[in-house]
Amino acid sequence: MNREEGLTAVDNIVTQFNTYEDFLDSQITTVDLYYLEDESLARQLVELGYRGTGEVVKRADFEARKAAIEIARLAERTQKKTLTSAGKDLKDQFLKALALREEDNRNGKVSTVIFIRDKNPHGQEVSGYIDYAHRLKIEDFEVYFSGKRRLLPKPTDMSFYNWDSHIAIWNSTPNYQVITDNPQGLLFKYKRDRKILNVDPKVPPGDNSTRIPIQTDLYMQAVIFDHVSRRKT
Repeated sequence: MNREEGLTAVDNIVTQFNTYEDFLDSQITTVDLYYLEDESLARQLVELGYRGTGEVVKRADFEARKAAIEIARLAERTQKKTLTSAGKDLKDQFLKALALREEDNRNGKVSTVIFIRDKNPHGQEVSGYIDYAHRLKIEDFEVYFSGKRRLLPKPTDMSFYNWDSHIAIWNSTPNYQVITDNPQGLLFKYKRDRKILNVDPKVPPGDNSTRIPIQTDLYMQAVIFDHVSRRKT
């Protein structure tokens, strides 16, 4: 039996029995108890591999895998609880689209870039590209999903342009490198697989990427780009 098969066998046992003693008891036969006349001794013999009707599993291995499975279960529950879109009554298609992608952006399955064009609180028209996964890590999106505030591009995002002052700013993020010297416009290189995301609406967005215009009442224009990395981890 190889290591992977061994771990699978232990996992099956760990999920079947609450305690190591329960597992040992399952290996003891009535004949064992008849001759040994001592349940503790019967358990010890099973643990040592001298008695038993199935797989030999050490106490340390059982307890380690039990703890690992419990940690994974709690982590999954915590991950679900951290979804700020959970339980929200979302009406607008833009917020629904972000909610649909929140979990996958948090766990790295998908990398979403959000383009927004609208007016800021000062009445100035602004636009920019937002690294959704990065923003989720550094900002509480509950205010956006609850409607307390509108998501708008900032000067700290991947790109920011103020159409009134003509101020343009670009920033690379932990997920994307911004390429500004392309004659046709901005390009974003996803750092994980080094694939190029082209945000020009006149050309395809690139390998493993999609461009989805969003019909929304919240903004003048909103577009979502989804990139799925094919790099193995």
